[in-house]
Amino acid sequence: MFSTTFLTSLAFLSVVSTSPLDTRTSSKKGPKPDEKCAEFDYENLSLREVGQRNTLDWRMYLLHRDEPISFWHDVPLYPDASNKQIINFVVEIPRWTDGKIETSRPEALNPIFHDDKNGAPRYVESVWPHKGYPFLYGSIPQTWENPNVNHSFTGFPGDKDPMDLFDIGQDDGYTGQIKQVKLLGGLAVNDGDETDWKMLGIDVKDPLATVVNTHEDVEKYRPGTIQAFRDWFTYYKVARGDDVIPVVGETYQNISFVMDTVEESHKYWEDLVSGKEDPGKISTVQTSQIDLSSWVPCKDARKELGIPKKSSKPQEPAAKPEKYSWWYYLNAERQLIEVPGS
Repeated sequence: MFSTTFLTSLAFLSVVSTSPLDTRTSSKKGPKPDEKCAEFDYENLSLREVGQRNTLDWRMYLLHRDEPISFWHDVPLYPDASNKQIINFVVEIPRWTDGKIETSRPEALNPIFHDDKNGAPRYVESVWPHKGYPFLYGSIPQTWENPNVNHSFTGFPGDKDPMDLFDIGQDDGYTGQIKQVKLLGGLAVNDGDETDWKMLGIDVKDPLATVVNTHEDVEKYRPGTIQAFRDWFTYYKVARGDDVIPVVGETYQNISFVMDTVEESHKYWEDLVSGKEDPGKISTVQTSQIDLSSWVPCKDARKELGIPKKSSKPQEPAAKPEKYSWWYYLNAERQLIEVPGS
């Protein structure tokens, strides 16, 4: 049963360079894991940060009782399975930041990394009036957007990632934070003919969480917010030359539908880690599902998987290209306004 004391902070540790880790799936089985791994303890989580931020070598690992585990496969979906509106949330991108930070699919224990484009770290442009990401953004553990089926609502296959979620609470958040959020709705984004759900949630500790249960409720207390965020998902790539991204159904789907969709995605994830679905390049190595061939004992995971032993001295983040310090403006037709000579 989940403790009523939620995790509110994880120690930020320091930084040293490392190479991307190899994908690995263990076929080893053995005795039940020791007490360290037996029960997920939210108050015994910490982070191990390696590499320099804003570089492709940077990684953030999750530790459980000082042993490395997977952000994706080992953090439970539900803090309490009797209330499926409350789920766990892995913060990848803090509010107002612009680095494209996400969970690595192919690396053992799925650390958080800085995604790349054309061999360089990716960022999002600041499209007025939003500075970078205007909310906490990250993923829902133990879910999977299955690319092997055309989803009934969208008609498109999944994008291979865990489901995305944006948190509209007031907590600043930080990369690697594990928090609990209340689901309020969701947007079915069609990004490149792939299903890419953007679930709307709010930190359960936010004062607003006690009075909102749906996306419509948010409008009463923060008028215009959810429409602004819906629009952001459609136009945030326009500044880089891409088209507006469509939303299937145009608006937010209701909480009942969204809860069912998350549960369906959880079942797809179960098929993934159990081997019923071909993982492709996805690493399904995990420390919590002992009966699966993807299991590795947490006490052996660091050595067997080549996880760095410790963090190192702090470093200043690497410099970003100047264009990501600029503001970009769109006209009423969501087209980029270009100033001659700029």
